[in-house]
Amino acid sequence: MTQIRVLNQAMVKEVLSLKETIQTVEDVYRGKANETSTLWPMIFYEFDPGKADMDIKSGYMKELGIYGLKLVSWYGSNPQQQLPALFGTTMLFDDQTGAPLGIVDAEYITGMRTGAAAAIGSKYLARADSETLLMVGTGHQALFQLLSHLLVIPNLKQLLIYNPLAQEQAAAFAANCKEQLLHLLDQPKIKEDQIEVREKIAQLQIRAVEDIASATGEADIVVTATPSKQPLIQADWVKPGTHFSCVGADMSGKQEIDGAIFQQARLFVDDRNQAIAVGETEQPIKQGFINETAIQGEIGEVILGRVAGRISNEDITIYDTTGIALQDLAVTKQVLDAAKKNEIGQVVDL
Repeated sequence: MTQIRVLNQAMVKEVLSLKETIQTVEDVYRGKANETSTLWPMIFYEFDPGKADMDIKSGYMKELGIYGLKLVSWYGSNPQQQLPALFGTTMLFDDQTGAPLGIVDAEYITGMRTGAAAAIGSKYLARADSETLLMVGTGHQALFQLLSHLLVIPNLKQLLIYNPLAQEQAAAFAANCKEQLLHLLDQPKIKEDQIEVREKIAQLQIRAVEDIASATGEADIVVTATPSKQPLIQADWVKPGTHFSCVGADMSGKQEIDGAIFQQARLFVDDRNQAIAVGETEQPIKQGFINETAIQGEIGEVILGRVAGRISNEDITIYDTTGIALQDLAVTKQVLDAAKKNEIGQVVDL
């Protein structure tokens, strides 16, 4: 008899460690570069344009013995019915038998793996002495981004918080940031040695900023996580040596930073095709600032040392992370393995 493990969001939070997620996502990038995993084409369908749609991201990971998919549905009218606008579900299958292995709520996993992905870009592309991070956007993704960066950027001392729509939201976020970072750190019941990270959070300088131009000039690392369709950061604000991890552009038409920055920068992506089609790279190419050859390589190639990342402290670097299905599948397997070990979840006979 085949059994499948089902996990809701609360169960995922019990076992999902951000530190382990960062390592898992790094391994995903290595596997992609080594061609031991395969991304399949994304499926997108609008049930009612501008009101309801869904997308399916999927792939095969030979090294983990799995294939699977993540399906995300968006229904704009759901909040009026006291329902979430977004539902995300990941399914994994055994690559030897085709047997289903798990059905897992994807929301928390998506937040964790996206934070991990951008931080890995900063880890390999930002200057080693980076101390100041500018967080553009204070939505759901911001805390995942900040905690991930704290785990991988050793000298990080200052966080600048900017909300392009509401300064008061940036101020509120900054005021509660340390408490929320500690809460996120403490989510999993499976505890790790967190003393060093706690001390780092305690010593952080965190402040909301109103002048985005001035804040950009201060920052060593800029993380953008907004749904913007217009550039929020202009090229003449950027100092030499700045690194950008661009997270928000995951659909055609989105853009967070000036296309002219790409002309000055070394550009890296998680997946070439996806970055060109829906990532931060899409608009600069369409606008004529760069062409596809501006992409120096995928981040997995940098991690493996096959492509040079930052060459000098003066380099401006960009990491365009659109989010790939392989991240979701690998982290979901990490979650299912931990849940099985700790006897968490509902096991169903098929």
